[in-house]
Amino acid sequence: QVQLVESGGGLVQAGGSLRLSCVVSRSIFSIKSMGWYRQAPGKQRELVADIISIGTTTYADSVKGRFTISRDNAKNTVYLQMNSLKPEDTAVYYCNAVGISTTWWGQGTQVTVSS
Repeated sequence: QVQLVESGGGLVQAGGSLRLSCVVSRSIFSIKSMGWYRQAPGKQRELVADIISIGTTTYADSVKGRFTISRDNAKNTVYLQMNSLKPEDTAVYYCNAVGISTTWWGQGTQVTVSS
């Protein structure tokens, strides 16, 4: 069983920064892709950013230029650096890992951006 544990969420003022971390309980070297999703109250879960095994990244239009996803295979960790945060970034952020035939999710970490 693979476990994903997120950390780094919290309360920040608009314009501030946070870095989310997702530690995976096994090597991420062979995991096809890892990503960050978010879900705001009353809204569907949406993709924020993902990174595939060769390092190619994808971002939602709403976060391009502000957020950066990265992975450290040696630490089995994926990061999401969030800069220039806006109140509309407020949501629960979930880490996601896609294997050959299975998808895993973390428990989520709350990010709240005050105006």
